[in-house]
Parts: sequence; structure tokens; C-alpha cells
Amino acid sequence: MKLQVALDVATLGDALTLARQVADYVDILELGTPLIKSEGVSAIGAIKSAHPDKLVFADLKTADAGELEADLAFAEGADVVTVMGTADDDTISGAVAAGKRAGRKVVADMITVVEGRVQRIREVSELGVDFVEIHAGLDEQARPDYSIESLLVDGREAGVPFSIAGGVSVHTIASVKEAGAEVAVVGGSIYSADDPAAAAKALREAAGLPPTTSDVSTAAAG
Repeated sequence: MKLQVALDVATLGDALTLARQVADYVDILELGTPLIKSEGVSAIGAIKSAHPDKLVFADLKTADAGELEADLAFAEGADVVTVMGTADDDTISGAVAAGKRAGRKVVADMITVVEGRVQRIREVSELGVDFVEIHAGLDEQARPDYSIESLLVDGREAGVPFSIAGGVSVHTIASVKEAGAEVAVVGGSIYSADDPAAAAKALREAAGLPPTTSDVSTAAAG
């Protein structure tokens, strides 16, 4: 399993600072949708240039013009882009075509899909996305009855490659790994921490993940 940090901040400066703080402990740097809306797709290239050894994930949440939007992100250096799982099948197929052409990955974001989620996960998987992100947004997480377990149950049942986003913390990340997720996506547990680097390190250790290459290099240099 890989550990992905969501850079859910509004400015490129804040994103670069956060990425620098946690890079030793994460595998994937995600540019959150607000960041891309605020700074434009050029922010993707800035993060990739600063951290060429990391996978850069552009959370476009594309709902239309899938091929065009994916092309824009890939041209800036994105390794992975998202397209909405609720989008038209042709939109998803367009993003997949762009990914194949660029040799990069496309993820279907299942945010807002609750009823019939397993069925839709399987449908978008058949359209050729590399994996699905079973995602509970901030508003859904704020509901008193929300539990990350519902995401894990659907991931196990769907039987296709998936990531989990929505309430992943030091207390739940081991369960995410045990459920078979390829990626654990962490936002607030890292960016809201007093010490984001320590939080990212603790998450990696709680999941029993090996050190990243950069973490090993830092330790050797020290």
C-alpha cells in the first residue's frame, strides 16, 4: 500500500511547504481540487519539479471533457488524475484514452456515490480506469453516523483495485491496509497536525509500511 497526502491548501506556497515537510514519509503528493482551482494547472508542474521522485496526483474531479482535462494535467507533469465516477461514461473513457496515450494513470473518484456504489465501482473499472478512489468528502464525514468502515466494506466487495479517502487516521490506517487498499489517502490528519512530518511518519508506522526511498536517504545522510 502507498501513502498519499492531500495538499488541501489554497496557495502554491503553502502546498510546497507542506510537501517539503512530509515528503520523506509519503509516496504520493496530491494537489487538492481547491489548490488547482486557485493556482491553475501550472501548480502541478511546480510540485513535480520540487519532488521529481514522488508520484504527483492531480485531483481534477473532472465531470466533463475528460480527455481534454486529463491532457492538460499530464502535460504539466501529473502522474495520476481523477475523473468523477458519476460522470458520463464517455467522459471517463476520454480520460482513460488520455492516460493511455501519456502512459499515466486515471482514477475514478467515487465521492457522492453512496447508493449503488459497488455496482458503479465495477462499471467504471470496466471502462479502463487504473483504480477507483472510494471517497467520503468532508461534508459526508461531518455527519454523526459516518464511519470509514462503509468505504472498506465496499472496497472488499467490489473486487477491483481501490484507494480509500475519508477519515484515514493513525487509528484507522491499519484497517485500510487490511481491507486491501492500494493507496491510503490522508488529508486533515496530516495538514491539520501541529507537526505534519511527525503525523505522516506516525501514519506510515501505524500501517506497517516500509520507509520511502527519500526517508532512507535522509537517515543515511544523518
